[in-house]
Amino acid sequence: MSTGDRRRGGSMLAFDVGNSETTIGLCNGLRVKERWRVTTDGSRTPDEVFLLLLALLESAGIKRSAVKGSAIGSVVPAVTAPLAEACERLTGKAPVIVDGRSRLPITLDVDEPLTVGADRIINTLAASRTYKRDCIVVDLGTATTFDCISADGVFFGGVIAPGVLMSAESLFRKTSKLPATEIVAPKNVIGRRTEDCIRSGVVLGSAESIDGLVRRIKADWPRRGKPLVIATGGLASTFKSICTEFDKVEPDLTLIGTAMAYELLT
Repeated sequence: MSTGDRRRGGSMLAFDVGNSETTIGLCNGLRVKERWRVTTDGSRTPDEVFLLLLALLESAGIKRSAVKGSAIGSVVPAVTAPLAEACERLTGKAPVIVDGRSRLPITLDVDEPLTVGADRIINTLAASRTYKRDCIVVDLGTATTFDCISADGVFFGGVIAPGVLMSAESLFRKTSKLPATEIVAPKNVIGRRTEDCIRSGVVLGSAESIDGLVRRIKADWPRRGKPLVIATGGLASTFKSICTEFDKVEPDLTLIGTAMAYELLT
């Protein structure tokens, strides 16, 4: 079946299962029509996951019969099996599971390819096929990852740093007088209230860290030419205006890559 036939045949569900949140996209081809974010919870049974998916579809006015397949990129093994079972019950066919063994048109040129997270594999696929040039994908999730990707689809390493929310939660948990604060950019660097001081430290400090690491990666880039820097993940839009090294912000990059993997593997 061709890609065009699959697109005419209905929608598919793409799952980006992260340590804190799972992002779900309803895709027609490579277009994300609907998206939802739910807490990643390894204690949910397949029945609970199935009912959750039905509720999400119903909330968007989507009939169950319109969903013809699914694909899962997961970094949380405890979630993968119940999610896969629920997806098979929903669509009538086993989901595509993306991991280091998937037969995708990319190369994992690292020392331990089977340990590369599904999100980084999917980002490699999406970035190389969409932009067709060397890329640094900055994925702002539970961790902040920097994926180094060549134009011809080679993932050759990167950087993993503590995520913005992880840093903030550590600060709140280990200090008795600092309140939990929304992660938004402050108006001024010098805060006059405790919450603004925290925002400057967490948000602006993270932005400087991200920009600094991107500059160091560029300086160490093993190929000719300047890589394109793409930001994705839940906090990509928050950091769009305060990180100077981003060339593009594509919050749905991982969902798009998951939809690509589905088309290539079915």
